[in-house]
Amino acid sequence: MHEIEPYYNWRHLYTAEEDEFSPFFGKEHSEFEFSNTVYNYYIHPQWDEFGSRTLYLKVLFADYDYNFAIIEMIGEWNDAIENDIMQLKRSLIDYMIAKRIYKFILITENVLNFHSSDLDYYEEWYEDIKDEGGWIVSVNMPEQTQYDFQRSRIDRYVRLMENYNWRTFQPQHFFQLIDNKMLRLE
Repeated sequence: MHEIEPYYNWRHLYTAEEDEFSPFFGKEHSEFEFSNTVYNYYIHPQWDEFGSRTLYLKVLFADYDYNFAIIEMIGEWNDAIENDIMQLKRSLIDYMIAKRIYKFILITENVLNFHSSDLDYYEEWYEDIKDEGGWIVSVNMPEQTQYDFQRSRIDRYVRLMENYNWRTFQPQHFFQLIDNKMLRLE
């Protein structure tokens, strides 16, 4: 797992560490010190902590004019024990919503497991953004993780989509692709 880095080909366009509106503004990452783990496996030091012991993320891109963010995730999404959705909502999402981000693309191809609890924070997140035309999309979630998401009925709030070539897009084009799909689904 230590070799899985957050997607880095958009770093010339955006870095959360240099974005004064980001909760990760000013954060410095070591390229050599591996300290965070998932399942006792070290993960790459470029992943950001947000309060979970099993789930990490990287804000790959945020656009405050078009009100969207692309966030990549890695680890185990555990609402049952760790209450990861509460941590995510309070540590990052509320902060981004306050900065007028209403459309969220979650790259979840490295979310290995999901353990559900209640739906309150998902519903709250959805309610916070729906009047602004907002949405939440999870892209490329593994099949077994999707199954648990759907079984818990979280897919009422987080739309599941596949796009295996998302890395070939510039962030604005990728957002436009997802936004157009969401417009057709409404």
